[in-house]
Amino acid sequence: MYPNLYYLIEDLFGIKLSALRLVNSFGFFVALAFIASGYVLYSEIKRKEALGEFGSMEEKVIVGAPASLSELLTNFFFGFVFGYKIIGAFTIENSLNNTQAFILSLQGNFVAGMAVGILLIYLKWREKDKAKLAKPETRKVLVWAHDRVGDVVLQAALWGFIGAKIFHNLENIDDLIKDPIGSLISFSGLTFYGGLILATIGVIVYVKKYEIRVIHFADAMAPTMLFAYAAGRIGCHISGDGDWGIPNVSPKPFTWLPDWMWAYNYPHNVVNDGVRIPDCVGNYCNALPVPVYPTTFYEIIIMFILFLVMWSFRKKITQPGILTGIYFIFAGGERFFIEKIRVNNKIASLPFQPTQAELISTILIILGVVFLFMSKKWFPKNIVKP
Repeated sequence: MYPNLYYLIEDLFGIKLSALRLVNSFGFFVALAFIASGYVLYSEIKRKEALGEFGSMEEKVIVGAPASLSELLTNFFFGFVFGYKIIGAFTIENSLNNTQAFILSLQGNFVAGMAVGILLIYLKWREKDKAKLAKPETRKVLVWAHDRVGDVVLQAALWGFIGAKIFHNLENIDDLIKDPIGSLISFSGLTFYGGLILATIGVIVYVKKYEIRVIHFADAMAPTMLFAYAAGRIGCHISGDGDWGIPNVSPKPFTWLPDWMWAYNYPHNVVNDGVRIPDCVGNYCNALPVPVYPTTFYEIIIMFILFLVMWSFRKKITQPGILTGIYFIFAGGERFFIEKIRVNNKIASLPFQPTQAELISTILIILGVVFLFMSKKWFPKNIVKP
């Protein structure tokens, strides 16, 4: 396992770059997943625009105005944080030994923070000053749905992270009670369905604000979400963030199958779960005492296959809402069945003691079936309301 990119690059190329300790593997691959998913969404929305499913919206922009106080303060803030923490990491002794503790602490380089903050203020002022007009003009521009993909991705990332964190802590309430601060600010511990629910609400509010047709946008998001889940799980697997399966002591079914694909003990996992690895030095020196099902790897494969399946037939489906329904069934079905071999807390107060994910998966499957049967009634093709 590779808790941060330092370990990954060292293992692959034998190069030791201490700066890479600052880059958490899980966060890095999740960021790549959002970028790649944004491209998939952009491509699908462009296709749907050509079909007339999305229109444009006229907006007013001010051209030639000097830099505003809010722009200068925003630049200073981000510059200060960068200098204080990132540059501080290289100037403060032993800060890279435990990057998570350093990032979450108040330690940093104040001088570097001020220097970078002031530099970004100057650069923003200069950028605006070059384009400044004697009299700023208000112009009208057409903004299309595909122009808002970047904002949609940011909305999904922000609300998705908040939702994933909230649902994880609700699912692991005992850990939250024992260490509330640590549980809330820890880089690990995210629940996908929590992220899905809150991100969906956030994105719907955003697209309705700009008069984008929600059901058409949901259909465009359907293959994107399958892709995003698969790509995001790469970060979970590589970092060993705790989303693994139950112990697997069954004999390997095929001799050609690598051991880690069948039963894996996740050495050097980012959550430091398990027992100490002999002679290991550093912060990530634990491995599970009993090998488990590598469920994150299974989910990567399954969800990429489901994405390719939906991507192959998406153009043949013209009825709004059908792709959304299929997504609900695919996503709910995959997670429901993987839960059978995945570590998770069961809800003891309910019959059959389901997990939180099993309950939400069941609701998604039912919702997907309802969409398949009701889409023609709910979303007539001639209706163009947002």
